[in-house]
Amino acid sequence: MEAEENEPSCSIERSLEILGERWTFLILRSAFLGTTRFADFRSALGIAPNLLSARLRTLVAAGILEPQQYQEPGSRTRVGYHLTDSGRQLRLILAALQQWGDEYRPRPAGPSTIRRSRSTGRPVHIAVVDDTGAEIPLEDLAMLPTAPRDESRDG
Repeated sequence: MEAEENEPSCSIERSLEILGERWTFLILRSAFLGTTRFADFRSALGIAPNLLSARLRTLVAAGILEPQQYQEPGSRTRVGYHLTDSGRQLRLILAALQQWGDEYRPRPAGPSTIRRSRSTGRPVHIAVVDDTGAEIPLEDLAMLPTAPRDESRDG
């Protein structure tokens, strides 16, 4: 697959082209809570239908949500939106945002959601781990730019 000429080289920038809008993460939060129907997204989020339609189109085009038709008895066929594997991987980003918000933007009443292991029930936190699985402090995380590829030498 060839990269488009104007495509950003930075993966953060490419990701933000799809995810960098407030409603996107709120839609994803609802999807993780089991919401799949347009009307249910609208009701849960209080989002205008045109904004919801636009965000759902973007998430479908990016392969984060997958449209699936359904029909309730006596009703017309409608489309539900289900997380793909790519979409399910965004749980990590949502959990990291929640963890940051709990720490630096806390509610006086405390967190509205807690993070626990499904298998053990133990509290969990989002962390950086190295290739051996050992947790490393954020201060030890280096994000180093790579050398730009010379595409004229490829192929």
